[in-house]
Amino acid sequence: MLVTCIVNRLPPAIDGMGDYAFNLAIQLRKNFGIQTHFVVGDPTWAGSTEIEGFPIAQVSVCSANALLSLLPSACQQPTLVLLHYVNYGYAKRGCPVWLVDGLQRWRMASVNRAVVTMFHELYACGPPWSSSFWLSPLQRNLAARVAQISDRCFTTTQNYAKLLHELSLGKQTQIPTLPVFSNIGEPEQVTPLAKRDRRLVVFGTPRNRLRVYQESLAQLELTCQLLGIQEIWDIGPSTSLALSTVNRVPVVELGEQSASEISGLLLNSLAGYFDYDYSCNYLAKSGIFAAYCAHGLLPVSAQRRVLPLDGVEVGKHYWMPDRQTTTSKELVELEAIANRAHAWYQTHNLAVHAKTFAALLADYLG
Repeated sequence: MLVTCIVNRLPPAIDGMGDYAFNLAIQLRKNFGIQTHFVVGDPTWAGSTEIEGFPIAQVSVCSANALLSLLPSACQQPTLVLLHYVNYGYAKRGCPVWLVDGLQRWRMASVNRAVVTMFHELYACGPPWSSSFWLSPLQRNLAARVAQISDRCFTTTQNYAKLLHELSLGKQTQIPTLPVFSNIGEPEQVTPLAKRDRRLVVFGTPRNRLRVYQESLAQLELTCQLLGIQEIWDIGPSTSLALSTVNRVPVVELGEQSASEISGLLLNSLAGYFDYDYSCNYLAKSGIFAAYCAHGLLPVSAQRRVLPLDGVEVGKHYWMPDRQTTTSKELVELEAIANRAHAWYQTHNLAVHAKTFAALLADYLG
């Protein structure tokens, strides 16, 4: 079975969606013998024509014709394209008209063709002074077109699934939601918190880590106090901040690390800290949250969501420091949260993703 997969970028580029697509392809081949031929939609991507046995083609320019020239031309036999959709991944302003036009032309050319789309993002919103505010209607229209072109859709959150049902004008009635898996690996066993160093990890993109240090520093300081943290490890591309200590806790800037190195660092740390400006509404699509859960850390958030969403609930699957509490937290209580987060992750780990995708792909390719 062969699948053509459209993705914005692949390794060695640092890209969450590219890592997701690549790891999924590896698991599909390993567990189900499904082969993947990648089509990279970013003309500036600098990579090989083959990675670990996967052939890779790349558009020379962002145009419908360039895309069509790389997609399977067969019309007499079942052919499937798997699209990983993040609008900003294929266009600077988040409006990949060329991608949607090309995909629509390809799909409409034969009844034997099918499109399956994994929606990692839909469209942006923002205040009136931002470009996303003015471009949001076009972005929404493009997401709607992709949903209507697609024979089946997947997405990461329940909120996205509801929106996709509306955008598809009712065509997409069954939309599986699969919270993302960890792109830095899934250890077979995790160490109990009691046996880990009193270390806190801040991991992710410079933007997200800057938010931690600039927007929620007081929460981070309180977290270190309540958890008895002795060291903070900052992992990721430089934030350009002169980090030294947080509430007298030393900060060690480790910079960029390989997936296996990051996995090892997480396995011996107590807690993983994050601060998302969407108030925990979309933790299911966070690769950082997934990595913390997969490695058995205590996920710590600067913000909370009042009601559970996507099976995630504050106090059960992640912890938030309470300003009313000044005493150190008992490890037994924290261990229970870390264990529930780890168990939640296992319901949608990489193997579950591969099994779900393989079953659906088989419906179209046999």
